[in-house]
Amino acid sequence: MRIDLILLCLAYVLSQFFRAFLAVLTQVLETDIGATPADLAFASGLWFLVFAAMQIPVGAALDSVGPRRTSAILLLIGGGGGSALFALATQPLHITIAMGLIGVGCSPVLMASYFIFARMYPPARFATLAALMLGVGSVGNLIAAYPTAWAAETIGWRATLWVLAAISSTIAVGLWALVQDPPKAETAEKGSVLDLLKIPALWLLFPLMFVNYMPAAGIRGLWIGPYLSDVFTLTTSEIGHATLVMGLAMIIGTFAYGPADRVFGSRKWVIIGGNLIGAVGLIGLTVFADVSPLRSVLLMSIVGFAGASFPVLIAHARSFFPAHLTGRGVTLMNLFGIGGVGVMQFGSGKLHAAIAPNDSLLAYQSLFGLMAGLILLGALIYCFSEDRMD
Repeated sequence: MRIDLILLCLAYVLSQFFRAFLAVLTQVLETDIGATPADLAFASGLWFLVFAAMQIPVGAALDSVGPRRTSAILLLIGGGGGSALFALATQPLHITIAMGLIGVGCSPVLMASYFIFARMYPPARFATLAALMLGVGSVGNLIAAYPTAWAAETIGWRATLWVLAAISSTIAVGLWALVQDPPKAETAEKGSVLDLLKIPALWLLFPLMFVNYMPAAGIRGLWIGPYLSDVFTLTTSEIGHATLVMGLAMIIGTFAYGPADRVFGSRKWVIIGGNLIGAVGLIGLTVFADVSPLRSVLLMSIVGFAGASFPVLIAHARSFFPAHLTGRGVTLMNLFGIGGVGVMQFGSGKLHAAIAPNDSLLAYQSLFGLMAGLILLGALIYCFSEDRMD
């Protein structure tokens, strides 16, 4: 493993952390600055939507100036600056702005790695390498769980964010110094994301890409905290343990998906099978939402494990991309994947706020049921796609 890929992996650890850590800080942020679950859902949704919107310029930058400058500059400004702003927050609006800025900083790091994989490694290994980067980087999910809860209780959440600002800035400087840009594609052809949108095969992948990551990221990144607190009155430390378990399940799922396309000789049916398992887990959460915290954490872990088909979906789409549009292609798919989570976070916050005052349990059942329905719909459309291996 090259040193620049190790640094990009560390940057992706931060990206995974920032999309998930609000769940652990739910109680302390409400106490200190009055941030409600709806406020945090909005802030989390903004992170995902800004991240998604950045994929278009990031894709163009990867193809034109390369991953080194793209990842280093954005992480320094967004990751370092956004973390510092979060540490200074005195009201929910400050957290929202900070999360949007952090979304800018995190937007290029995974796609910079995927760009290097696509341009410098054999195509048949793309899914495995992509899953490896995703799985190792998902350690950020674990750091965002119990260790963050411990840090918030020990040194305070503000000091924790200042540490994160320093770490983000240091990694950004390392990316500038050490990332190696791959050679440019040997073609005179030019193009844009519009050329990718003219490929009919991709349109059967977009719906599932849009909803695939919603449940795992939405629950792990935000709703696991309020849900376990409201329904089972778990403490911050107990919620930290629960998020740690779900985070581990997501990492294990990523590694399981990585070689699965080569093992089974299919990408399409691996992805369909995994998403159906995730839908079953969500239905179980809907039906048994108030039975026991242990059962709920187990079901959320199943959702996290099964919802890790993200890199295989990108590998499936990548088989349709022309070489000179690789950067735009992987970021276009990431736009759908992350954008779907952002839309869900915005919508879920409004749905929860509308139902929770009258029936808190029904609010969470509605969220889980909605997620299950969207996954099933996306999988149904995806069934008509072309199963394609490199």
